[in-house]
Amino acid sequence: MAAVTFRDETATGKPIEEFTLPDLPESISARELVRLRVREEVARYNAAPSARFNGLVRPMDAEVELNGYRMGARRIDWEKQADIAERAFQRNGFVLLIGERQVEDLSEVIDLTADPVVSFIKLVPLVGG
Repeated sequence: MAAVTFRDETATGKPIEEFTLPDLPESISARELVRLRVREEVARYNAAPSARFNGLVRPMDAEVELNGYRMGARRIDWEKQADIAERAFQRNGFVLLIGERQVEDLSEVIDLTADPVVSFIKLVPLVGG
């Protein structure tokens, strides 16, 4: 079993937020890894709902804030969020790095014992471009 650190970073590599999950399989697909991360962050939010959600993707009807989303204290459906995250990956809404290597395909199998740090870099579309 592997312990994995999920880290959100800026485009310059500055860490924003991170959390570690123990007891993960030694190898996993990038899709499963993204869905696992989303499930964990939604479970943490649903356990103690607040007016702010810091997650990989924006929940429906939430307003964007600096490094998070403003929303009423309501429950979030992790499966819907995971589906949104998969679509965001497909349209380059975020970059997924395993160690120093960028993952290009959600079907790629990742060895978590070799690279236990998974970084997510949210990309912001340019206005007019």
